[in-house]
Amino acid sequence: MNTSLPTLADIRTVALTQALQHKIDHKTKPQGSLGRLEALALQLGEILGTDSPVLKDPQLVVFAGDHGLVRRGVSAYPSNVSWQMVENFLAGGAAVSVFSRLNQIALSVVDCGVAHDFLAGLPAGAQRPGLRVCKVPGGEQGTADSSEQAAMSLLQCQQALQNGVALVRTLPGNALLLGEMGIGNTSAASLLLARLAGLDIELCTGRCCRRLAPCCARWPVSSRPGCRKRPQKQPQRCNVLRARHRIHPS
Repeated sequence: MNTSLPTLADIRTVALTQALQHKIDHKTKPQGSLGRLEALALQLGEILGTDSPVLKDPQLVVFAGDHGLVRRGVSAYPSNVSWQMVENFLAGGAAVSVFSRLNQIALSVVDCGVAHDFLAGLPAGAQRPGLRVCKVPGGEQGTADSSEQAAMSLLQCQQALQNGVALVRTLPGNALLLGEMGIGNTSAASLLLARLAGLDIELCTGRCCRRLAPCCARWPVSSRPGCRKRPQKQPQRCNVLRARHRIHPS
């Protein structure tokens, strides 16, 4: 599978950028006094193509799935926590649920391959509010153990991407926030980062976050990337990911 990143076209226009900047600079305030908010306002206007940007019906979509690599002990938590977290999202008890509710953002949770049947016991065709089920054939229980084989086939990957595109096109509004959840997700993200950025897998697991980003030294240990894992799990996790990285060179 080709892992090269696509080139995105620049949608900005000089005239609109200048109009937006003029409008921002001539508010009743010192220029630049709102800091990053001014840069954000400029960016939103450029994206929406207007000098009076308004966010309409913002949407937050969280994609959930299980990772077969968890069976190798790469996470501090068992995979059955994934479905429990989805239930927490739907019940409105998770942080992302509270964030969405307080900011009037519609939240959708997508079951892309959680090892659980969220519709069990419901009549045929029934749906649950806030839940979308978009499992791919063969991946109903999550991805395969990538230490033994590819986590997904090319066909499954393409289908998953198409499912995401189709789902987003059904949503209203002009602003989209994306998230993901699933025990083992940090390991999958570490492998992707190592492959796409050409970094050593150890740097991507969080064990050497100070070497990767010196600013990490300012963070509490519990907040550093990958540092929420139990310390005794880290060497095992890194070794499993390094072995997997060697098995799949591309």
